[in-house]
Amino acid sequence: MRTLVTVSSLLLLSACSTLPDPDPQQAWIDLAPHEDTSLDAVQVDERDWADTRYFEVPPGKHELTVRYQFAVAPSNIGAVDAPLQRDCQLNVSFKDFNAGERYRLQAGNTGFHPWIKLYDERQKLIGQGLPAGCQRT
Repeated sequence: MRTLVTVSSLLLLSACSTLPDPDPQQAWIDLAPHEDTSLDAVQVDERDWADTRYFEVPPGKHELTVRYQFAVAPSNIGAVDAPLQRDCQLNVSFKDFNAGERYRLQAGNTGFHPWIKLYDERQKLIGQGLPAGCQRT
């Protein structure tokens, strides 16, 4: 009985975490955070985006805003025993999203400084974004 409950719970969780099928008339943007970080979709063209797991936009120019959470290692801070948690927003603009193509936003950090890069389907770097503000959590 315990096994049945465990398997049922895992199936339910996996069903809830599936992404919708991409619309071929839209551009799809996957989110790729580094290990031990969080990257969430927040806004498209300054309008709230409902699903934090991806972006899907019509062809053309768009500005994407993400929330990136990461820890700064104690070795980068100084005389501190625990990592410092950072919560940042980053913006990336791209003028030429194409329908039916898949893109990837990858975020990371160097010490306190977050970065974000946009790649096309061929893994070619096509854009970089800028931090829009960070705070400690």
